[in-house]
Amino acid sequence: MPSPLNLLIYLLAGVGGGLLALRTGIPAAPLAGALLGAGLVSMTGKLEAAQWPLGTRTLLEIAIGTVIGTSLTSTALSELRQLWRPALLITITLVLTGLVVGLWCSRLLGIDPVVALLGAAPGGISGMSLVGAEFGVGAAVATLHAVRLITVLLVLPITVRLVLGAKGP
Repeated sequence: MPSPLNLLIYLLAGVGGGLLALRTGIPAAPLAGALLGAGLVSMTGKLEAAQWPLGTRTLLEIAIGTVIGTSLTSTALSELRQLWRPALLITITLVLTGLVVGLWCSRLLGIDPVVALLGAAPGGISGMSLVGAEFGVGAAVATLHAVRLITVLLVLPITVRLVLGAKGP
């Protein structure tokens, strides 16, 4: 079990990365920065892998869910009346694409099919990592989703601005 000092170092690396990323102006910068900060410290191998106290992850997931849930207003519900068709099409397309890409990666690149399928799934990093942990491949799935998330957070806003001429925050 890692010492509280190790957990504090991971926490400081995440906070530091998140605060530095805020200066970039990219969407979800604190999330991407914290992920990079803590991830870089973890990848050095100089500290034991983080083993957070029991319930910590659950409390953080509840907090994140609460923050996201508060954005689901009556306005969002009325928008869903118009957006249910694209939501359904996008969901089906992403799930089918994830299955195809996952199986393709498994066969062509020779990686574990469970890692490939869960890594290509359209879920979020925490949810898919938890599912992966149940199959014993949580770290690999988290790595694939981290690369995807960081790439999407960096590339998509630039693409939207270039293609649609949309202005950022």
